[in-house]
Amino acid sequence: MTLRSYTWGMRIVALFSVFALVFIILYIDPESSGIAGKALFFLVLFIALDGIFNLILLKLRKKIINSETIFANMALTFRQSILLALLVSGLLLMQGERMLVWWSGLLLLAGIFLIEFYFFSKN
Repeated sequence: MTLRSYTWGMRIVALFSVFALVFIILYIDPESSGIAGKALFFLVLFIALDGIFNLILLKLRKKIINSETIFANMALTFRQSILLALLVSGLLLMQGERMLVWWSGLLLLAGIFLIEFYFFSKN
């Protein structure tokens, strides 16, 4: 897979998931749909954030690092975008359930950092 096809695939996935997220926000009532509506919302939010963060991080790496080594860093970019999307989705989930306080947000952030440090030390 080339970098160009990867970025176009990510753009399409991000675009469709943003459209799905807007559709869910406009047409699904979380009070009447129950846990299924909330789960669908957070799943689509996670996918949309992952695609957006992946494209942003890829663009930043392409500016900072030369284009020959950007292909080797695609897995790193994908992992970091998943972790960022997990962080934002987790914070929004905790806020939606009225469980977010400063120390629970920091614990989630510390957990994300520990996961990243694990993968960083493994390489």
